[in-house]
Amino acid sequence: MKAFVAGATGETGRRIVQELIARNIPVRALVRDIAKAREILSPEAELVVGDVLQPESLTAALGDSTVVLCATGAKPSFDPTGPYKIDFEGTKNLVDAAKAKGIEHFVFVSSLCVSQLFHPLNLFWLILLWKKQAEEYIQKSGLTYTIVRPGGLKNEDNPNPIVMQGADTLLDGSIPRQKVAQVCVESLFESTARNKVVEIISKPEATSKSFGELFANVAG
Repeated sequence: MKAFVAGATGETGRRIVQELIARNIPVRALVRDIAKAREILSPEAELVVGDVLQPESLTAALGDSTVVLCATGAKPSFDPTGPYKIDFEGTKNLVDAAKAKGIEHFVFVSSLCVSQLFHPLNLFWLILLWKKQAEEYIQKSGLTYTIVRPGGLKNEDNPNPIVMQGADTLLDGSIPRQKVAQVCVESLFESTARNKVVEIISKPEATSKSFGELFANVAG
């Protein structure tokens, strides 16, 4: 297995890179700025220059990767096209490149509540709507996928157990980014994670379960 990580220098993406390296999985990290990325990412990660908005850069960037983890996301800005470009067009470009390469598994970090058009987050240029469109494109692509919808993202880790449910069943809650990264990486190893949408939060009162149990409890 060789993992390709898009959005590798983002807060969630860099943790995905950490988790992959901790599992001794070779990583190709897609970055736009090598110098900046070297300050953020482990020296064990292979850095490749490219941009999800430049589809011609992705084929070479994917190289000999066998799985893709996509943790890209538009940053809050005054550009109303940001979420459309990054969260939909960029993901679509990456899916097309992954299909052409015969990628074995595509893991996509989405968001809780993507199906709720009137959610407050859609005030940020319809970001949830475009994430949902990206999810649907992945699901129709023919690729083996796992779509991970985390609740509110926390930079600090905590010991709270993970709660995992099926699509459109968790409406609020939060989760540390480290746990999101763990779920993404574990999905590559769990056969019951394939072709599923999973929603995740963490709660102190939840029962601790193995990743195998978590994924198996979500209907496909």
